Amino acid sequence: MDWAKYRTTTFDELIQADGRPRPAARRLVEYLAGLSGRELAERQLAADVVARLQGITFTVYSDGRNVDRTLPFDLIPRIIPLSEWQRTEAGLKQRMRALNLFIGDIYGKQQIVRDKVFPAMLLKDSVNFREQCVGITPPLGVWAHICGSDLVRDGDGTLYALEDNLRIPSGVSYMLENRMVAKRVFPELFETSSILPVDEYPSQLYDTLAALSPRPGNTPVIALLTPGVFNSAYFEHAYLAQAMGIELVEGSDLFVADDDCTYMRTVYGPKRVDVVYRRVDDLFIDPEVFHPDSVLGVPGLIRSWRAGKVALANAPGAGVADDKVVFAYVPKMIKYYLGEDPILPNVPSYLCHNAKERRYVLENIEKLVVKPANESGGYGMLIGPRSTRRQREKFKALIQANPRNYMAQPTLALSTAPIVTKQGPSPRHIDLRPFVLSRQDTYVTTGGLTRVAMVKGSLVVNSSQGGGAKDTWVVDLADDEGENA
Repeated sequence: MDWAKYRTTTFDELIQADGRPRPAARRLVEYLAGLSGRELAERQLAADVVARLQGITFTVYSDGRNVDRTLPFDLIPRIIPLSEWQRTEAGLKQRMRALNLFIGDIYGKQQIVRDKVFPAMLLKDSVNFREQCVGITPPLGVWAHICGSDLVRDGDGTLYALEDNLRIPSGVSYMLENRMVAKRVFPELFETSSILPVDEYPSQLYDTLAALSPRPGNTPVIALLTPGVFNSAYFEHAYLAQAMGIELVEGSDLFVADDDCTYMRTVYGPKRVDVVYRRVDDLFIDPEVFHPDSVLGVPGLIRSWRAGKVALANAPGAGVADDKVVFAYVPKMIKYYLGEDPILPNVPSYLCHNAKERRYVLENIEKLVVKPANESGGYGMLIGPRSTRRQREKFKALIQANPRNYMAQPTLALSTAPIVTKQGPSPRHIDLRPFVLSRQDTYVTTGGLTRVAMVKGSLVVNSSQGGGAKDTWVVDLADDEGENA
């Protein structure tokens, strides 16, 4: 691989502005430089074949056909030095502690609202606030057991929190599969570099779910509730259930009996379920409480949960904090609940319910990324610099009609990482989604899923929008230097 012509106009994760590799990436860059174009192409082909054989797929709804696609995998990993990662991990744990305290407070005394730190109108108009959850204290006092926080790096090298996904975050299976593919393609590097492992996630997730069991002395019966094979993340549902050795079930496989316990239908008769890792949205998990025509959920599941007979992860209602407007208040939550300064800064946000900030957004919309409060997967947003006048006028009208539902952020000079192309290494914008598990303590995946905008210049990295992925290596540089001494 020839790095001589590799250039990027922003912060690059592997190559510094002077063309030299970053210290943590030096061994990888030198190794790749020793491979011919043909060898690289063969390894990329091998990676693609492994991905297809493993069935690593994601459904792209926006193409109008809703068919599974192999998630594009780029050969060149992203590199993060351990020293930087340790600070990032501490910042993610801090955010999750504050977010769980916030959710518990919102369904309890709402003290943060009474103290006017969090606006009452944002809660009143929240589409993810579930009044059915008021007064409930879930096991361990934790509402969001699994979170995927999106991080982006600006051109000056600062790592920012972009959003926290607390409803049904997906992507961790691709992180695990990417590592497996990378190990097959680069076995030599895993033997000679100090790359931290990621494969303990399934056991950590199992331990997190088991800790919620209402029958703590028994081996818990845990089930993953999926909407079914037509869901975009079905591959992940099946993958995680198999990796943890738990049951993969659909709504019709479960029922709630008169004793308020949740049972699973088996060939041996009903079997009580202790914990449900639900990958079904709040509004569809129980037709007795939410949408009465839902066929994805289980009638009585909320009743069973409220009675303490089954644990649900994430807890219903946790999505009240998974709101792009609420996100802007996380630094204040950290101060309010923990008395600490935020370790990870938020990407600056303009909230359209605030008249002054709304005016700024409307006057500068061509420079901003405008997001609706509760969409995910990259749907429904406007990227100002790449928008047409007609699109901007449409969004101005949407903002003025419902200011609470919109916020805007500046278009950062997102960092890049090289991908393999026929013309050699070429920079693409990336982000990072680490996964955080909360129980008595907090666990963070080592690195996370690096998502890649496969189209040159594009800022949209979402898998559901055609983005790809690459492996993320957290490298212990001290160990490498020690070996070289």
